[in-house]
Amino acid sequence: MDHLLPVQLVELQSIATDLAENVIAPLAAEVDAECRWPAHSMRALAEAGLLGLQVPVDQGGLGQGLLGLCVLTEAIARACPSSALCYGMHCVATAVIAAKATDHQREHYLKEIAAGRHVTTLALSEQGTGAHFYLPETRLDADGEDFVVDGTKQFVTNGGHADSFVVSTVAAGAEAVGYPCFVKPVMSSSGKGQSFVEDPDQIADAWAYAQSGGRVDTSRVIVEGRIDFDFEITLLTVRHVGGTSFCAPIGHRQENGDYQESWQPQPMAPAALAEAKRIALAVTDALGGRGIFGVELFVKGEQVWFCEISPRPHDTGLVTLVSQDLSEFALHARAILGLPIPVIRQLGPAASAVVLVEGESTQVSFGNLAEVLAEPDTALRLFGKPGVSGQRRMGVALARDTSIDAARQKALRAAAAVKIEL
Repeated sequence: MDHLLPVQLVELQSIATDLAENVIAPLAAEVDAECRWPAHSMRALAEAGLLGLQVPVDQGGLGQGLLGLCVLTEAIARACPSSALCYGMHCVATAVIAAKATDHQREHYLKEIAAGRHVTTLALSEQGTGAHFYLPETRLDADGEDFVVDGTKQFVTNGGHADSFVVSTVAAGAEAVGYPCFVKPVMSSSGKGQSFVEDPDQIADAWAYAQSGGRVDTSRVIVEGRIDFDFEITLLTVRHVGGTSFCAPIGHRQENGDYQESWQPQPMAPAALAEAKRIALAVTDALGGRGIFGVELFVKGEQVWFCEISPRPHDTGLVTLVSQDLSEFALHARAILGLPIPVIRQLGPAASAVVLVEGESTQVSFGNLAEVLAEPDTALRLFGKPGVSGQRRMGVALARDTSIDAARQKALRAAAAVKIEL
């Protein structure tokens, strides 16, 4: 199969084979008999430039992937399995560092590895985990800008000789918060990447799902305790040339993390509303900038907890298309253009309900619009999305009435009346 290998990898294989036969093999039996670390092998591999096998090319490395690792460790293992194992653990640890390296790690680890001046390794095995190194007992917890790692590693290849260690841990956040808890990506939308965790066995899956569902690559997740609350609100907060203004609180109903209905104003205690505004002001002042922010908060009685923030018009805020004289989009545009927002007038109880389409189509069409708009104080906004694959929000029905309940029912009737053809 060697003839199928890339030219560069064939050359690297030749170098490794030559080292294995002429430098590594002569001392292999002695290394095994004395149970010592193969220093001569690692030194020779470093001098040949092979320690940087998994370092990206732009960091001075060879930029080889899993195939390169297999080819070179095979060549070394023919001469000395111990040397191959030590080299392989160094390479795998290098790949882990390179996958999500910070600027500091690129400068102080990867470039040094590529230059042959730095040996790293994986620190995986520990008592109680057996072969399940992906479910470690070692815990990592945030300490300001730093982290504290608490645990014991039972056996570490290259231990005592490596310049750095890649430690397998699990975030201690769940233990600190307690079970059940929620694990969330640092940034996502519509609940993607979020898990409800009831015991430690679910942590690994929650971590993987948070990484796959987030919008940015990060080595962190958010762990939140479950709060006993009465309802959740969105407090649309506008930073503009004249200061900060607030829309009336918006209540909403979600399913599987996706907004289904919203209404305004959400009734709540005056003290809770004041606390919600205080929190929203503190968060948006810390972020800075101009525009509308969708600040989500949990409310129980007069207690309020911050949940998350969207620095843009919010999906639950679509109700403002009918509930206010200035919608969230008009407010956002005025704010970022430096135009005044002297007052935001709420027009009375109002609600929105999504038009949800399910199926497969690139030509979705909508009908029965006359019946949809037959009731007074109703409106419909179709988003103009070209198609659907699975389930997708394609529009929103809007309504005003004499009470929140009446407005909700009217909006739901309007949304249900939309005829959808796929």
